[in-house]
Amino acid sequence: MVHELKILPKFYAAVVSGEKRFELRYNDRDFKVGDELHLCEWADGKYTGRATMVKVTFIYNVSLGLDREYCIMSIR
Repeated sequence: MVHELKILPKFYAAVVSGEKRFELRYNDRDFKVGDELHLCEWADGKYTGRATMVKVTFIYNVSLGLDREYCIMSIR
């Protein structure tokens, strides 16, 4: 499944450079390993036109002080 998500410019740049290899998200979409995230850069209340696709390789949704409705996803 492909999920289209907004991402702020500083995080978008870190994902594209390979520096950021995870996403912390509210899990209202029932994310699964193998899903693809279409990350669309969002700035000043609108899309910038830049986007990238990443694949979810691991999901961590056990609470360590996080609300159980959130998950950390490893991405590649």
